[in-house]
Amino acid sequence: MCTTHVKFFFGIGANTDPARDCIITRGPADVLDHATTTPGVGSKLGIDATKKLPGEGITRPWPPVVRMSPEIKIRIDQLLRDLGLK
Repeated sequence: MCTTHVKFFFGIGANTDPARDCIITRGPADVLDHATTTPGVGSKLGIDATKKLPGEGITRPWPPVVRMSPEIKIRIDQLLRDLGLK
């Protein structure tokens, strides 16, 4: 998985409360979108995965991002190579 995907999924997991940060809308869709239930009409999912600020009602302290020690990173990289995953 590339770094961009990891950052994306981290943001979703760390910064999103589904009840507060997700919205589903229904409206026009591309007629070539075959996932819609009605041709030309579909839904969209919006997710606010940004870090929340005190002005948005979040008052608890934000924990630091956990980082692997250099020794663990070397070990994990070796395990991934051994498994043919890197």
